[in-house]
Amino acid sequence: MNLPVRLDEDGAAAPPRENGELAFSAPWESRLFGLTMALVEAGRLDWEAFRGRLIGAIVAWEATARDEEWSYWLRWQEALEDSLEAAGLVAVPEIDRLTGQFAARPHGHDHRHDRDHHHEHSMENDE
Repeated sequence: MNLPVRLDEDGAAAPPRENGELAFSAPWESRLFGLTMALVEAGRLDWEAFRGRLIGAIVAWEATARDEEWSYWLRWQEALEDSLEAAGLVAVPEIDRLTGQFAARPHGHDHRHDRDHHHEHSMENDE
């Protein structure tokens, strides 16, 4: 995988890995990562500023000894949201509104419905 930046391999900012490869436990995590890399590659997001916010989000989470389970990708999300707002690309209230809309959609419906399609595979189509 060719990335526009070099990711940390250890330390607070290092993403989770399995067998040397980036590890994502849910599709949203890989999408979040991909979106961030696309913004960096397009020059819309400064990597070092984002990385600093990521480390800050991790340090803040550790300092508060929260009850919530640790999630690297939630800290990444916090850093990305802060970075988008700092860059003037989008405001946090808008992110919250869009996140709420997206979260309210039924499972499996993270796409537009502007054309006919089916969600179930039919055995009849195989004949």
